[in-house]
Amino acid sequence: MISDFSSLFAGHVDMDDIGYGGVPVNDRSFSDDHLATGFDKAEAIVLLLDRMGYDSFWMAEHHFQPEGYECIPNLLLFQVHLAHLTKNIKFGCGFNIAPMWHPLRLAEDYAQADILTGGRVIFGVGRGYHTREVETFGSPLIDQVAARDLFEEQVEIIFKAFNQRSFSHHGKNYDIPPRGVPYRGYELEEITLVPRPRNLPVEVWQPIQGGTTRALDFMAKYGIKGQIGGGVAEGGAMDGVIADYQAALARAGRETELGEDLAIGFHVHLATSKEKGIKEAAGYFEENLKMFGPLRLSRRMTEQQIKDVSDRDVAPTADLPHMEGAVSGGAFLCGPPNQVIEQLKTLEDRYPGLSRINVSQPVGTPQSVILEQLQWFAEEVMPAFKSKAQASVPAD
Repeated sequence: MISDFSSLFAGHVDMDDIGYGGVPVNDRSFSDDHLATGFDKAEAIVLLLDRMGYDSFWMAEHHFQPEGYECIPNLLLFQVHLAHLTKNIKFGCGFNIAPMWHPLRLAEDYAQADILTGGRVIFGVGRGYHTREVETFGSPLIDQVAARDLFEEQVEIIFKAFNQRSFSHHGKNYDIPPRGVPYRGYELEEITLVPRPRNLPVEVWQPIQGGTTRALDFMAKYGIKGQIGGGVAEGGAMDGVIADYQAALARAGRETELGEDLAIGFHVHLATSKEKGIKEAAGYFEENLKMFGPLRLSRRMTEQQIKDVSDRDVAPTADLPHMEGAVSGGAFLCGPPNQVIEQLKTLEDRYPGLSRINVSQPVGTPQSVILEQLQWFAEEVMPAFKSKAQASVPAD
């Protein structure tokens, strides 16, 4: 039963001249002052979400983007700040990019944020998809096998640090603590994370993009919950990923309902009609695809389409995805609130274990539109699910 609504914001600044015929992504470069407005935008969004009864606000860690699309480099630092401005909402790490951290430092920083916010930060990890970020920090991404090996070892260390009073780890990439290190008259054999999270076990989330058997089995082994959205949500691919995740949990000894321990993300644009919504949001959809298509986050794009989407003279008339297809395929919820409610109820029937929906607006959407859309969604869509969930809770 759907009962939990969250929103994701990756940190894009307001920008002009968007869409297929607008400024190419690689040609954008904003001033330092304008790039910093992403923080003000996030504050405005979270204050609205907290007031309107959303359950959590998710942000994404990214680096080195003068283009202005993803401008929040440190989630935990920012979330501690936002917790002091809000009352109830939780903050999701969507996601801390593990290869850009030492795993002990990431575990330590999360533990401190958990304590300082009274348990309002939700931990999340990912491998990353920007070569500019991950490779610059000295970790592999182009070599996908090495990237997967490193990520899995890092997550193993983080779980040890969270769950064991003291521990050691000696693997391919890390020796913790290093062997033979003298300290105050003895040699180190184990290390203790200080502080450890106050709220144990730690709830951990991870994005599901490729959905390989190895990746899903790893998540199931550690009880990691999955976020599905973007390219995975397009067309029929989502059904397969959700079934595969359930099967991975079963192999790990857990029988679950279809959709359990998953969140499904959608771009949303409410309007008085589907046609009006498509007209209003088409530019945002196109700007989003301009950014993420060349990063291979849209599964359906061919090499020619990836080339064409980066050329403002070619893109408007090229054979590229358009918002009409995303809406008809169910990846983009667009239209009147009652229509969106029906789409989500259909999803609820298909996946009886699903409880969490993540709604957002594409990069390129200005702050004023984001705030208007999220308020409208809270006022006219969420009550159809929140009231039902509250009614199903037995009275004391």
